[in-house]
Amino acid sequence: MNRYKKVTGEALLHIYNKLYTSFGARGWWPAETPFEVVIGAILTQNTAWKNVEKAVNNLKEKNLLSAENLYDIDIDTLKRAVKPSGYYNQKAQKIKNFLEFFKEYDFSFKKLKNEESQKIREQLLSVKGIGEETADCILLYALDKPIFVIDAYTKRVFHRLGFVDEKTDYSSLQKLFAAHLEKDTRLFNEYHALIDYLAHHICKKIPLCNTCIMQGDCNYYKYEISKTG
Repeated sequence: MNRYKKVTGEALLHIYNKLYTSFGARGWWPAETPFEVVIGAILTQNTAWKNVEKAVNNLKEKNLLSAENLYDIDIDTLKRAVKPSGYYNQKAQKIKNFLEFFKEYDFSFKKLKNEESQKIREQLLSVKGIGEETADCILLYALDKPIFVIDAYTKRVFHRLGFVDEKTDYSSLQKLFAAHLEKDTRLFNEYHALIDYLAHHICKKIPLCNTCIMQGDCNYYKYEISKTG
């Protein structure tokens, strides 16, 4: 697997259409408000989504799932609420850091959305505790900005399909999608969700290749699985 396929818009859309036909719309991100998306994006770092849901439900039950209310509470109360998500000390501080930034926009997503995507991204990345994936999740799923979110699942799937090296960095992989696909928020939203669904359920660390609908397109299946017969 040392030769990589040429990346084209046609190839990327072929993969998207195959995944969409097989799995359908994923309805991602599962949140009632843009602010809930932001909180989920921070809490989902290094944990399973079921743990994020528990923490988010804690915040809802305590009527804390609003920027103003979370800004006003003390950090120890916030830590207790988000404890189910793990790393709760760090995550509570990250939420507080985001809120300090968001306050500059009067806690208004409308004002934030009016800014240019790259400016918002740079500002988010300047917030301690928010990295590229979290920033891009906020941009795409909370602000409806057409930016492709990259995660470990994306790297795994597109390496196995034969497009990139397994050590490809975030920026390089993101540019791969940006350069060959029309900037479309709905497409980027659904594509990312479909990739994650495939990787979570089938293209795992130990892949279930014999059940995968991508066999005909997958270098890993062709060159690695075939060796074992």
